[in-house]
Amino acid sequence: MRFKFPRNVRFECSRCALCCRDTENRSRTILLLRREAEKISGKIQKSIVEFAERKEGVEPYVYVMRKTSDGKCVFLKDNLCTIYEMRPLICKFYPFKLDNLGNHKYVFNYTEECPGIGSGPQLKRKFFDTLFTEFTASMRQNHL
Repeated sequence: MRFKFPRNVRFECSRCALCCRDTENRSRTILLLRREAEKISGKIQKSIVEFAERKEGVEPYVYVMRKTSDGKCVFLKDNLCTIYEMRPLICKFYPFKLDNLGNHKYVFNYTEECPGIGSGPQLKRKFFDTLFTEFTASMRQNHL
């Protein structure tokens, strides 16, 4: 598998939690793999239906995270993720996403919406290698 990544992009998380909530311009959809939902469920000792609902048509994802009445992820408290160590892959990737081009080719894209884009260090291939490795490991685990 091969991937392309954006060159000359700078990023540093500003811890604003914009990625964890709806905004005026965007409704967030935090998708979960089956294994991610099971892991969270086991760790917090709650059934999956208490924090996620089934979602079809977005395979390999099978759940979408529930939100509070004001559009925040149910695990966001005081602008901090209460499940940070086991947060879903989609959260780990933000503000980047990995698009499948077919034939085992992928490309990383990002949203300019994130205030961390343009600040911090220039990202090198190693940063994207780490994300891609996590992606492939998650896909393998998801099929177990």
